[in-house]
Amino acid sequence: MELLRTFDLLENLKNYPPKDDILARRTQGKWIKYSIEQYNEISHAVAYGLLSLGLKPGTKIITITPNRPEWNFMDMGINLANMIHVPIYSTLSKDDYLHIFNHSDAEMIAVGTAGMLKRIKPIAAETGRDIKFMLLDDSEQELCLSKLCEMGRENKEKFGPVVEDNKKNISPDQCASIVYTSGTTGLPKGVMLSHRNMLFNSHGHALRQTKNYSHRMVSFLPLCHMYERTMNYEYQELAISTYYAESLATIGSDLKDCHADGFCAVPRVLEMMYGKLEDAGKRQKGLKAKIYWAAWNYANNFDNENTGWFYLQKQKLFDKLVYSKWRENLGGHEMLVVSGGSSIQAKIVRCFNAAKLYIFEGYGLTETSPVIAVNSPADKYNVIGTVGKAMDGTELSFAEDGEILTRGPHVMLGYYKNPEATKEMIDADGWLHTGDIGYLQDGVYLKITDRKKEIFKLSSGKYIAPQVVETLLRESPYFDNAFVFGANEKFASAVIIVSHPKLREYAEAHGIKAENKEDYLSNQDILTFLSSEVQAVNNKLAAHEAVKRPHYCFDEWTPDNGMLSQTLKPKRRNLQARYADIITETYEFAEK
Repeated sequence: MELLRTFDLLENLKNYPPKDDILARRTQGKWIKYSIEQYNEISHAVAYGLLSLGLKPGTKIITITPNRPEWNFMDMGINLANMIHVPIYSTLSKDDYLHIFNHSDAEMIAVGTAGMLKRIKPIAAETGRDIKFMLLDDSEQELCLSKLCEMGRENKEKFGPVVEDNKKNISPDQCASIVYTSGTTGLPKGVMLSHRNMLFNSHGHALRQTKNYSHRMVSFLPLCHMYERTMNYEYQELAISTYYAESLATIGSDLKDCHADGFCAVPRVLEMMYGKLEDAGKRQKGLKAKIYWAAWNYANNFDNENTGWFYLQKQKLFDKLVYSKWRENLGGHEMLVVSGGSSIQAKIVRCFNAAKLYIFEGYGLTETSPVIAVNSPADKYNVIGTVGKAMDGTELSFAEDGEILTRGPHVMLGYYKNPEATKEMIDADGWLHTGDIGYLQDGVYLKITDRKKEIFKLSSGKYIAPQVVETLLRESPYFDNAFVFGANEKFASAVIIVSHPKLREYAEAHGIKAENKEDYLSNQDILTFLSSEVQAVNNKLAAHEAVKRPHYCFDEWTPDNGMLSQTLKPKRRNLQARYADIITETYEFAEK
């Protein structure tokens, strides 16, 4: 059937054989599973329940919860009731919550746990509006999802016909969701997305998927982000089972326990997995160590286009001795991994691909529902360093300065209550200006080079693309993260977050002792070594791009402290403010 509205996915699932685990959630080590039939029934009960509360068409309902099947029940139920789903992160600041509660005009907030409800209620009270609250967990004191569903079932005869009319009459071009951006450059903006926006997008990458009804995907990236959400819709279109990880800390055991066939990730997650594989090699001894590092070097330089007999025989040998063990620790299956959100280091893609944990990189924005381009498993192309080809029906163009423009059914309806910002983003001809710079490699594959707004000019007139330099710096195992700065100055510099575990290993291996970790960064031998790591990066850059006078520290950057967005991208404005004194000192010293 043609999928035009989100709830069409429910009807489409009925075309598949019965399945008892279309959705699953791991709690205290056990999987709680829901069948296709249960998914349909509970989603409809939610719709009847919302209507029983007296909520009207167009009502905005906020959900705040980690990934769980109940998110899907709410998502479908809200749209079946002809209301608008506003999913938001469970880790926002008070100011961001208050802004969204006010700006969205939400009349109801559904949260996962009693602890979260206790945090949210006082913030919502500051809006001065009468907002309904609901728990997804069971509760005797509060309205909860199970009570809402029971209310809905009791009123099915009354509201069933209303929902059936909605299924017939809701337009694909009607707003189905408002998704607030992660706010790397200020207050979050509400992106209005239609049913068509999201289903056009999810269907587009479903066509590139090679997994099917018999497979399972683990989900841990927040469903309130469009990347994971439309991948979730893709899984539903293909009846792939979605298993929600218990937490970020349990991803490895969750993958292993359900014998997953893949997952979606951002580069930072894959960098951490890569680091663990590298650390595993350091625990090997003797012949095992030699074999491991031979396999490691092969993987890091793996060429997926090399079909030579001897080259592939080496892969088979290393797979038997090393890579298969990696997969066993993740459930034993070959995997399909989608990476998005920011650029990923080529060596990580090569390494995982060699081990049959195939990474396919894609690209998009919340405002484009989100995927614009992606490498394709089904079409058997995976051009490392690019984000693949534009999706079918997705137009691409480039401004004179290289900015990527796109047009098509994936482009948002606009920003909620912000027509000025909408006009800035979408021009009169319907082209959405992404703010990213790129080009078509070989005239076909989209390559992203930087964020337009993040590129800065030195006093010499030369331009610096900070993301490129930061990605190269993170390739060092001793650097966890980096923030490159230098607008209108003579040279570029950086704040570099040093990996304490890695640096401690280096220090112990070279007989360097320290009473506490901060002492490492005052040791001249350590500083000389870290400078050599930076110089290795500078050797890959043009002379004007070289990082000079970097500042090393062990600071932690997280979404909670405002240094990273919810998708783990640097919040440059906040980093600029946090390190203002260091930035000033960097250039004052240079002038002396």
